[in-house]
Amino acid sequence: MATLKELKNKINSVKNTQKTTRAMKLVSTAKLKRAEEALLLSREYAKKIEEVTSEISQKLSAIKDTINIRAFANITEVKKVDLIVITADKGLCGGFNHQTIKATLQKIEELKSKNIKVRLKVIGKKGIEYFRFVGIEMNEAVEGLSSAPNYQKAAEFIEKSYEDFVNEEIDNIILIFNGYVNKLTQKVHVKEILPIEVKESGNNDEFLEVEPDDDYESVLESLVKKYIEYIMYYALLDSLAGEHSARMQAMDAATKNAQEMVEQLTLKYNKARQEAVTRELIEIITAIEAMKKK
Repeated sequence: MATLKELKNKINSVKNTQKTTRAMKLVSTAKLKRAEEALLLSREYAKKIEEVTSEISQKLSAIKDTINIRAFANITEVKKVDLIVITADKGLCGGFNHQTIKATLQKIEELKSKNIKVRLKVIGKKGIEYFRFVGIEMNEAVEGLSSAPNYQKAAEFIEKSYEDFVNEEIDNIILIFNGYVNKLTQKVHVKEILPIEVKESGNNDEFLEVEPDDDYESVLESLVKKYIEYIMYYALLDSLAGEHSARMQAMDAATKNAQEMVEQLTLKYNKARQEAVTRELIEIITAIEAMKKK
């Protein structure tokens, strides 16, 4: 059984840990508020650019013979893909990174079962460390971007994949990240961002207000590039908000667990102290009785 001193040291240690977890929860709460604001400000633009590309893809069949843009092509045989994964740079956020890594491993197995070659590109220290540890080759690894999303850096990161797609070196770009739903929930997204699915439109006659000309393809290509750049940037913002919400939950749970442990240890400490006092009293009484008999 632990001594009173050992129990007292354990109680103090757990209390110090509790102070740390409580402070980390407050920090994560403040950071989540800022990340959530940035996410909400970007959400409308991301939604609108997706709506525009979706509308174009729905009605593109009307002029499919007059344009040649691979982003809207119907690629029937996929041989090679870029798999872009976003994880956090830091831990202590529950199963946030594990869920993303698990989804990535499942996607890799799925693609390999179809004899599709995978180029893995990882953003975030935790993901990089894991894939290095298990010996999975990465085509590109970037630290610092997931904890501080930047549009220019996001555009530079996705640019190589886009160029390889346009040059037919890869056939698909897939993005995996754990996104923010609310303060209590995160959701893993597995999103194919290129090629953009071309859907048949029920009213092709109203596709364009102007006739396609020589510049039409360059306009669409510019739109597609802007689309994937912003999707990449928005995914980083979404992942960061999800990370902070997951860490806030994890630290809140850790604080509560620490409080429960302090209460249990305090109970053991008080019980041990009472037993020690009782034992001392018994020893004193026993000694007094022995002296009386003499």
